Amino acid sequence: MLFPLEWAAEPLGAALTLVSRARALIVDLRANRGGDPDTVAFVCSYLLDERTHLNTMHWRDGERREQSWSLPHVPGARFGGSKPLYVLAGDSTFSAAEELAYDLQQLGRAVVVGEPTRGGAHPCKGWTVHPHLEVTIPMGRAINPVSGTNWEGTGVQPDVPCAAADSLDHAHTLALARLTG
Repeated sequence: MLFPLEWAAEPLGAALTLVSRARALIVDLRANRGGDPDTVAFVCSYLLDERTHLNTMHWRDGERREQSWSLPHVPGARFGGSKPLYVLAGDSTFSAAEELAYDLQQLGRAVVVGEPTRGGAHPCKGWTVHPHLEVTIPMGRAINPVSGTNWEGTGVQPDVPCAAADSLDHAHTLALARLTG
């Protein structure tokens, strides 16, 4: 999970600072079922060089718009925006984890390796209308500033399609080839 930022900022900042000196990075989102969009922006902040527009949420309520941007400054050191970055994805990758993969992919920052994700871009709200029936309605729509769309219903499509179980090996091979090539 991409836990709420108030819980996750310190350990994520420490982990991302620790890997900041790596020559390449593989981020495994295969079993990540989502979480907090603010945490997505926080993680992206370590993987980019400057403040970057990541996403705009279009809410039904009053036609509100909320933009999501990476942070101009981070606690600790950045991995940065130029070293090889690979994101592993699979059919269990969902929601905010999909946003992380999609944002980095659309910015040309990461290569997504694995299987298409589940396709949940729209935040929803559910209501029980009968003891055995719940209705779920999208309350917003994510729009990526690069693609002008999102991954709802289609999932994030990998740049390097392969079985999710094999994606780590594929990403590792790609990273080694890029570093030695």
